[in-house]
Amino acid sequence: MKGMMRGRNGRKVYGLIIGLLGLWLLSAGGCAGEPPKPAPTMTQDQVRQHADKAFDKLKQEEKNRPVGSGVDSY
Repeated sequence: MKGMMRGRNGRKVYGLIIGLLGLWLLSAGGCAGEPPKPAPTMTQDQVRQHADKAFDKLKQEEKNRPVGSGVDSY
């Protein structure tokens, strides 16, 4: 083994070992980390309230639009 680790081949082997060790450490650290939190869920009432607000805002914008803007109302 002593003869195998000399010269260019030895550097390649050491580089490969160090690279694999680093990759293993990074993957082990990623697995040990905190799991991602789930996205907050919205109730049907919250969805309905948001939709109502958006629709009211759209109606208000339509009222404030100039008469000759070229866009017909719905």
